[in-house]
Amino acid sequence: MFICGLLLTGIAYGSPVVSPALERNDNPIYIKSDQLLTDTKNRTATFSGKVTARQGDLALYADRMVVHYAAEGGNVERVECTGTVRIVQKNRTGTAGNAVYDNKQGTIVLKVNPKVYQGEDMISGSEITYYLADQKSIVTGTPKTRVEAVIHPKGKQDAATGH
Repeated sequence: MFICGLLLTGIAYGSPVVSPALERNDNPIYIKSDQLLTDTKNRTATFSGKVTARQGDLALYADRMVVHYAAEGGNVERVECTGTVRIVQKNRTGTAGNAVYDNKQGTIVLKVNPKVYQGEDMISGSEITYYLADQKSIVTGTPKTRVEAVIHPKGKQDAATGH
């Protein structure tokens, strides 16, 4: 599901964290919002107003979350989050004005001022696309919004302490 994979391996940093994905899928998903509107005909569930979704150690916050279901089987096809979107897992945080999970494509796309932080490090661009199966990401820019990365070296401190 959408929140199952967004920050598992660090959208922009490629941390090789694989096993929590398998464990997280077994955890229940808790969603809270001010309102829930279900539309059986259009196969959607719309959570609005201070939306919080949690699964394991992953939390998603948004103003609005629309879940689109498949006609056959009722599986999730797409999840769209809008407003002030924030996704948190341990020391990683992703922010954007819009996030879309596409189950068929196996992607999560962050748009509208997307940024991903890991500790003090940060990466941003016009769009951040995370490929769940491949555990890779692509950060794209435009002439107005170039890709930007801030990476704090850790080598000197590690060499001095031996850690």
